[in-house]
Amino acid sequence: MSEPIGIEIRNLYKIFGPRGADYVDAVNRGMTKQELNDRYRHVLGLRDINIDIPAGAIQVVMGLSGSGKSTLIRHINRLIDPTSGQILIEGQDVVGMTPQVLREFRRHKTAMVFQKFGLLPHRTVIENVGYGLEVQGVDHAARDKVSMRWIERVGLLGFETKYPSQLSGGMQQRVGLARALANDAPILLMDEAYSALDPLIRYDMQTVLLDLQKEVRKTIVFITHDLDEALRIGDRIALLRDGQVIQQGTGQDIVLNPADDYVANFVQHVDRGKVVQVGSVMEPLGINGTAPAMMVKSDATLTDAVRQMMAKGVHFLEVQDKGGKPVGRLSLERAISVAAGAA
Repeated sequence: MSEPIGIEIRNLYKIFGPRGADYVDAVNRGMTKQELNDRYRHVLGLRDINIDIPAGAIQVVMGLSGSGKSTLIRHINRLIDPTSGQILIEGQDVVGMTPQVLREFRRHKTAMVFQKFGLLPHRTVIENVGYGLEVQGVDHAARDKVSMRWIERVGLLGFETKYPSQLSGGMQQRVGLARALANDAPILLMDEAYSALDPLIRYDMQTVLLDLQKEVRKTIVFITHDLDEALRIGDRIALLRDGQVIQQGTGQDIVLNPADDYVANFVQHVDRGKVVQVGSVMEPLGINGTAPAMMVKSDATLTDAVRQMMAKGVHFLEVQDKGGKPVGRLSLERAISVAAGAA
């Protein structure tokens, strides 16, 4: 199993058009996407993107259509060349790689899962899953062994000889995920991977990804326009608008402290109880004297805490850190108030 690696994106710009580099300074000085298009017939794709993605984390990039999220993910494996900036992986700048080095980087360091599945229709499930290994020159027996392992892990055991046309959309996406994992690349790029799926299948695939991530610990960049999906799976979220990062942080950072009205509108209908953790809104120990008899971990959600208090008929919980040390307390009144957005 490959070790996860981090990604550093530095001052990344993409301006589509024959003279994109000529307008980076103007964009940097504040020229808007609309002005660039109206005056120079160039399209601003990305503006000064700076994101640090820790090794083994799920980084969600989200935004509305046209915000630049799919453009951004295609820069990481350089399917799109930037106008300026750096993408640093293991000390190497992807932007400066020669064609040969870039090919090896794509084969061994990154794998991609697409929205439209991207399966080869004339190949069976096991042949699709093993395709990347075949490109790498792995022999037939070895790649079938690896492929079968991942087919089983994504819940498709017994379907290995089927063709894509014989599978449902959710099953096809499981094949795409298994193919990406079979390559054992440390970086997994998922571009709107679940957007074409029905809600229940989509939720199921999110669960599959989260369960697998506990085992494989890939560095995952996940593109979505769905906030609920972003909040459920993302260790960190970067929210884009017109090619620019408006806010980035944990899900609860964004929900509790939106950077502007645009972000606030995005998160206004979020179920805060399922996002906000107890440790971020707890009160100091010792309030009102009496120590609570029951406890809750600081990384539990407010919904979990309220459910626990209601079930036991108590109005306070002691909050403990991961090591079991008391660090605060939470009242039922405060938990409900924050979950409802009133505090």
